[in-house]
Amino acid sequence: MHPVFKKIIPSKKTTIRLASFTAGLIVLFFILDLIFKLPPLPQYSTVVTADKGEIIHAFLSKDEKWRFKISTKEMHPDLKKAFINKEDKYFYYHPGINVFAITRAAFNNILKNKKTSGASTITMQVVRLLEPRDRTYLNKFVEIFRALQLELHYSKEEILELYINFVPYGSNIEGVKAASLLYFQKSPEQLSLAQIVSLTIIPNRPVSLNPQRYPQVLMAERNKWLERFAEGELFDAARIQDALKENVYAVRKPLPKKAQHLSVRLHRKYPRLTEINTNIKLTTQERAQIILENYMARIKQMGIHNSAVIIFNNETKKTEAYIGSPNFDDREFDGQVDGVNAIRSPGSTLKPFIYGMAFDKGLLTPKMVIEDIPTNFDGYIPTNFDEHFNGLVSVEKSLAYSLNIPAVKTIEQLTPALVTKALVKSGFKQIKRDEAHLGLSLSLGGCGVTLEELAHLYTIFAQNGTLYNYPILQQDSSSFSTPVLSEASSYMISEILTQITRPDLPNNMQSSFHIPHIAWKTGTSYGRKDAWCVGYNKKYTIGVWLGNFDATGVHELTGTDIATPLLFELFNTLDYNSLQHWFFKPKSLQLRTVCTYSGLPMGEHCAESMIDQYIPKVSPNQQCQHMKEYTVSANLAYSYCTSCIPDGGYITRTYPNISAALADFYDSQHIPYEKPPVHNPMCVRIMQDQGPKIVMPTNNKEYLIERAVPTEIQLKCIVPNDVLKVYWYLNGKFYKEATPKEEVFFLPEEGITKISCSDDRGRNSSVSITTDFY
Repeated sequence: MHPVFKKIIPSKKTTIRLASFTAGLIVLFFILDLIFKLPPLPQYSTVVTADKGEIIHAFLSKDEKWRFKISTKEMHPDLKKAFINKEDKYFYYHPGINVFAITRAAFNNILKNKKTSGASTITMQVVRLLEPRDRTYLNKFVEIFRALQLELHYSKEEILELYINFVPYGSNIEGVKAASLLYFQKSPEQLSLAQIVSLTIIPNRPVSLNPQRYPQVLMAERNKWLERFAEGELFDAARIQDALKENVYAVRKPLPKKAQHLSVRLHRKYPRLTEINTNIKLTTQERAQIILENYMARIKQMGIHNSAVIIFNNETKKTEAYIGSPNFDDREFDGQVDGVNAIRSPGSTLKPFIYGMAFDKGLLTPKMVIEDIPTNFDGYIPTNFDEHFNGLVSVEKSLAYSLNIPAVKTIEQLTPALVTKALVKSGFKQIKRDEAHLGLSLSLGGCGVTLEELAHLYTIFAQNGTLYNYPILQQDSSSFSTPVLSEASSYMISEILTQITRPDLPNNMQSSFHIPHIAWKTGTSYGRKDAWCVGYNKKYTIGVWLGNFDATGVHELTGTDIATPLLFELFNTLDYNSLQHWFFKPKSLQLRTVCTYSGLPMGEHCAESMIDQYIPKVSPNQQCQHMKEYTVSANLAYSYCTSCIPDGGYITRTYPNISAALADFYDSQHIPYEKPPVHNPMCVRIMQDQGPKIVMPTNNKEYLIERAVPTEIQLKCIVPNDVLKVYWYLNGKFYKEATPKEEVFFLPEEGITKISCSDDRGRNSSVSITTDFY
């Protein structure tokens, strides 16, 4: 070998030393990597988007930065190309540091005693963005180590992504996406070439190249780089010429603030998500927002300050609009409270569901008659909204007129436990928490629900009895479904709730507004603190709530006059003349002839008939017995039972077969009805099954009486019409003789009092009460 080459080629010993030194450096690097972990990545801002990707709201990161995440896959190819060619042409070829560039920079800096050329790669710039340090030689070595470490743990695309997302743009703006949205009101993929190059160069001088403050300076610098890119043939010449002519127009504008309550709710639930994609339809959201704001302005003088709206699309099975309050920034009236998700009393809005269950359990049909009379349900004595009673009414009228007594009677038949279980299954969270304590008052609003839960429940009727998931988020599955009611009962409820001859139609609505073809139900909570209206057709289910978040009641606040007009306006705007969208009668629902008086299949004494819907093998099938045949004396003075019927001198005659409670109501209201003659007074048979029923006071109830001004308690009973006298006893001692309709009062002693009532036929009953004085 030539002596010259021997001098150049290192000896074996030197080679071993070099290899050992290199191996030692590598081992040291991995040890340091284990000891000095990479810093955690700063948290991104959160952006909430609508169904087509439009931004509806955004939130600052924890360190108060606008920093939106964008992946290299989403990035415009031109943007990626411009950044790499400007900052680090060899980005994909070096291990995080460019040795040649570092050597060149060091050589120039030492010889000329000043910085003449940079050597930072994109990877090293990411290190500085994550861990800002002073520019010293020691820190440069730390940056080199961190750059190598970064390349070890991240791919090239991930490192480029970090750079694009963290580069500074002045103030609290970081990353290309944030700068694009705030300065140009565009997403990065929509930028022009001139805007792309502008965003490429701003990070080097974020203050002096601020696009809003110094547009001419930025334009001049941008054009220099466009010309350099033209020389390097990076972009098409024609595009560069167009970019050179484009003026810099950038105005920092705030990001959209729409669906604020929903956005805040989702951000709290998913604080680490960088992008929350919802199913909100922006056009629907904005139109509903405008309608709600205008409507609230019209009723503001009534003292009603808060409202909420939720809109479900029954065709797509998605949540399309969500308005928790008309003005999120209204601090005077708690505008930041989310009315869609607030727990309130639902008033009468659960009645359709209760009747639907009763249809499916074979208890009722639409034309069946039910009593609407004052009733004491073991101490619970509800009244109707208008404080009037209607006697006998059909089920469909009871629901259409939202009568309270029939609804309570229905839930009593079903049992509150069964209804509560079904509501829990349908997603009512507060009802689930209170399940063990809920009773008959559930049917009249004695529970807590949210507008979202309530409107979701009504989608059951729009979906033929099936409960589907109506997801807010795009990633949530909408395939969930569970049958809750039958198709037949859902259809019957819809037909009832579509009727417009009902009292919950707003005053003058027919002459003033177009009534949409929808099924709807109103509700007003106790104390007029909540007004509800939920409606649906084939396309939409919409729920509205109005009231005051501080629970202030307002006399004018009713579901009928306040909530219904808003619901109608929303339907008329979103789905005007929706007559073509309606429900088909299911095959499982049939028609039959029933008695006009009772709504049951015709009996032998029925004279008038009508058509009713029913579910075969489910609906009640017993024959009507609204008339009862009596054996009476020829002069109609007495009636006879089988024990005292004479050998002759009697006839048979039919009389209305009404309950003792209904007879008592008719008598108290002076409503005439045909009564059978009193029972034969000479009969020796005692009819225990028709004894007096004590309705006041309530059995096993505790009464509190003010000692200074004691209040007497009323004694009242219901007896058959053949009873002329009743006798009251207190703790076994005779108290008073009275007629059945006579008002009797007494002042109890402290402790337990047994109250007994006997009639003139020897029949009796008893109750016990506890009295405390204060």
